[in-house]
Amino acid sequence: MMTEILAGTDYELVDVEYVKERDWYLRVFVDKAGGIDLDDCQTLSEQLSARLDESDIISSAYILEVSSPGIDRILKKDKDFVRESGKLVDVTLYAPLDGKKIFVGQLEGRDDKFLRLKDFAPLPRDKVAQVRLHIDF
Repeated sequence: MMTEILAGTDYELVDVEYVKERDWYLRVFVDKAGGIDLDDCQTLSEQLSARLDESDIISSAYILEVSSPGIDRILKKDKDFVRESGKLVDVTLYAPLDGKKIFVGQLEGRDDKFLRLKDFAPLPRDKVAQVRLHIDF
């Protein structure tokens, strides 16, 4: 549904989450070249909300949030890894590898089998739970 709304626009669907916290949340993360602003989020939220209400796909109460992926954006798609190559990333594994579960390193790339960080042995993709851009404070 969100893909249909974004078709023919400059927006990219980054991720969708449907999670239970105190309430149920449907979180839609979008981006475009140059970034998105509050007006973009509001417009997309209104369009998606109307379509969700029409289709009644989600029958229980939920809170809809439309936002940018943030400065610590998660990397999922191949093009994310190409675009962010050379940048520092935080890699979380499902289970420790050689006693370590979190790696911070410069992204060199990703292929079918491995995630590659500078100065680290290749990390098997099936062991990688999440990759995010690293933030230095």
